[in-house]
Amino acid sequence: MRVLGLSCWYHDSAACLLEDGVIVAAAQEERFTRKKHDEDFPRNAVRYCLAEAGSAQVDAVAFYDKPILKLHRILETSLGVAPRGLRPFLTALPIWMKDKLWIEPKIGDALAELGVSSERKEEPPVFFPEHHLSHAASAFYPSPFDEAAVLTLDGVGEWATATLGVGEGADLKLLEQLDFPHSLGLLYSAFTYFTGFKVNSGEYKLMGLAPYGEGVHTQTILEHLVDLKDDGSFRLNMDYFGYLDDVVMTNHRFAALFGGPPRSADARITAREMDLAKSVQEVTEEIVLRAARHAREVTGKRHLCLAGGVALNCVANGRLLREGIFDDLWIQPAAGDAGGAVGAAYAAWHGALDGPRPSVTRDRMQGAYLGPEFSAAQIREWLDAQGYPYEAHEDDAAWAEAVSAHLADEKVVGLFQGRMEFGPRALGNRSIVGDPRSPRMQSVMNLKIKQRESFRPFAPSVLEERVSDFFELDRPSPYMLLVAPVLESRREAVDARGDATDLIAWVNQKRSDVPAITHVDFSARIQTVSRETNPRYHALIRAFEARTGYGIVVNTSFNVRGEPIVCTPEDAYRCFRATEMDVLSLGPFVLKKSAQPGDDAAFERRFAAD
Repeated sequence: MRVLGLSCWYHDSAACLLEDGVIVAAAQEERFTRKKHDEDFPRNAVRYCLAEAGSAQVDAVAFYDKPILKLHRILETSLGVAPRGLRPFLTALPIWMKDKLWIEPKIGDALAELGVSSERKEEPPVFFPEHHLSHAASAFYPSPFDEAAVLTLDGVGEWATATLGVGEGADLKLLEQLDFPHSLGLLYSAFTYFTGFKVNSGEYKLMGLAPYGEGVHTQTILEHLVDLKDDGSFRLNMDYFGYLDDVVMTNHRFAALFGGPPRSADARITAREMDLAKSVQEVTEEIVLRAARHAREVTGKRHLCLAGGVALNCVANGRLLREGIFDDLWIQPAAGDAGGAVGAAYAAWHGALDGPRPSVTRDRMQGAYLGPEFSAAQIREWLDAQGYPYEAHEDDAAWAEAVSAHLADEKVVGLFQGRMEFGPRALGNRSIVGDPRSPRMQSVMNLKIKQRESFRPFAPSVLEERVSDFFELDRPSPYMLLVAPVLESRREAVDARGDATDLIAWVNQKRSDVPAITHVDFSARIQTVSRETNPRYHALIRAFEARTGYGIVVNTSFNVRGEPIVCTPEDAYRCFRATEMDVLSLGPFVLKKSAQPGDDAAFERRFAAD
């Protein structure tokens, strides 16, 4: 039995196909359209999922929230703050009247256009699990736990902004919820907006900026903005926020509290933004810890599953793990709205369709390698048609030797292989990799490859069996969702902080023997690489270790600022030529920049800043 899960018409649209409770495929629409955070119906992602299954026949469709409940919330909150809520209401109303009130027939029309049908009737039934049930299902059902507490935290679904649930076998229940407008996700987004980053895409920049600052505003936030309870629930003081009765996140009172207006996107980042980032990060971590302790008390479970946009805050996740509240955590790798497609499909399969849940020892996300794959024959045919010179390697061992030699020579390598990752993290199949020992690698990759802010840290991919040789972490972290400290024995003394506004100088101080992945607070966002889950990437890092003694590489997503992660060989080649990347590996084929024909400038493509 096949269930098609859908997430769309807000941001990060995606599709997921389950067959008898097993994920066949999942992908985000942005990867196909090249429009970052594409919100439209995921036609291309659905088409891909059906092709992977070899059939356009599905038995049920599940959409990741209940639109009519969301409209009810918008109407009620707008009336509750009238007449001040008129502006956001008038902004939202035309969209609802034109599109969002008609989601079920729109889904039917789109699926009919794609030729989707079911055995029982022409159109498969459509289920609408609530938004946070979709998040909870995406967290628990693919996890490796038979039983677990479940926490979901995000901006807002219909009414809920956070939920506490419990999963046992195929049964999942939501026990408690926090309602709009009191939202940890929206609190974090308010600071994202105020510090000059884009809401719904710049939150990870705020998290990366936090280690540069001091928590000088933490108490101010807790005294004036957040009334925090022992169980992790809270109320926001809406006198300081604009999202309830306006179309901005914060208002003039918020600005007065923090010493002036929001930073404009093109303005220099100052100590104020760093300190604000650190302060809201500390508050976020405290809320997550209190909610987790409460979840342990209420459910009595030894394991915790997490989803929702806040679950992508890997700094908070790392601290939660180190606190030892639960024996272990599992976080949905596509924790944001894209992962709602996975959760909606699982909620329908185990709920409405009463499907069984098999016992598992590893999680069922398959390393998040759920997207399109291109064979060596397809890649060779495309390269030959374009006339792009390459070196071909007949087996993985020869390929790993060749690519590891480039890495050891401080070359930056674009890595394109296997199935594309699902979720926001590149995990070795659509990645840009480099030598973590190089003191210059962080600035080179930020400024010349990624074309992004100089303060942004990079993550390591480390052999699963070597993680404890580099970091204070004693377990796998396959999805790059845990931050942990670099071992004390690998750290190097650094100068005093000095001028906090000189970000480049502060970043470029060497802090360990793997400086390219060591953040200013001696931390790293870790991906462990398993031989079982990704044997080819594992072989590359092993070959690099044989050359250098280091079973670890720098890993960042294969894209430039404002661009979705690459999907096809053509996407990868264009990005390779438009940046100062040295080498491109397309499957078994290795391309050197110096050998490529034509002018690199012909491949430049500008994406809107994210």
